[in-house]
Amino acid sequence: MKKSYLVLHFAVLLAGFTGIFGKLISLNEGLLVWYRVFFSSIILLLVLKLFKTKTSVTSKQKFDIAKIGLFITIHWVFFYASVKYANVSIGVVCYCLTSFFTAVFSPIINRQKFNLTELLLSLLTLAGIALIFHFDSSYQLGIGLGVLSSAFAAIYTIYNERLVRKYDSRIINYYQMIGGTIALGIALPFYLHYFPAPSLLPSLKDTGYLLLLASFCTVGLYVLFAESLKRISAFTVNLSFNLEPVYAIILAFLFFNESKELSVSFYIGLLFVMASVVLQTIFSLKRSSGTPDDIKGCPV
Repeated sequence: MKKSYLVLHFAVLLAGFTGIFGKLISLNEGLLVWYRVFFSSIILLLVLKLFKTKTSVTSKQKFDIAKIGLFITIHWVFFYASVKYANVSIGVVCYCLTSFFTAVFSPIINRQKFNLTELLLSLLTLAGIALIFHFDSSYQLGIGLGVLSSAFAAIYTIYNERLVRKYDSRIINYYQMIGGTIALGIALPFYLHYFPAPSLLPSLKDTGYLLLLASFCTVGLYVLFAESLKRISAFTVNLSFNLEPVYAIILAFLFFNESKELSVSFYIGLLFVMASVVLQTIFSLKRSSGTPDDIKGCPV
């Protein structure tokens, strides 16, 4: 059991590294995400062959899975844009707004009643982001992009929840990465027209970072995610991923010394965000009464 918990927290740590790679890779966010989904789809194909995973799904099912991959792809584009126009800490703090958008979008999409507790707790996160946005004008563009990123992450999570109940997670990830590769590949010429890049091809260093991002922080992350679920409840796994923004901010401080770039308003806003996460954890524990929640996916 201890080994399973170590595997789980290593997966959370890998999730924290996604923003770090976004800062290290010199490509713009559109190209960065395209190479990420392209390399990930190739690696996932090898994983499916290695584990001899059955992929007996119809063409319609493949399309249905792939189109949900567009949401995670768009989420990543906005997330990395947030990291590049602001910094890693801003990007991951804005990502915490995913819970707010999930609380708003999920009842609409699933035609259910709104959960007042979830909405109130999520509004605490929103208040924290608003504090950072209002007082730290230098990062307003990055914050705006981060907010859009979290909105698409929420939509992806809601729709992915339905898929994980029907298909193997590796099959889901494989077709979603293919969907993202094709759709973003079609959109890239238009994207690059408005946001030109010095080079379309990654440098040797960027290629190394992209391979690490695709293999460890995308494919490896999802494999560890699935492995941890064999011994640990889905509820505990979901709960542990609340630590991802904390890990990411610590890593950003270590790698880029971002603590010097951030104002007092950031830390006050961060306290609001972390308070929301802690309170959500407490309420979730009370509500669960030992019954694990359904896993909804990991859009990092």
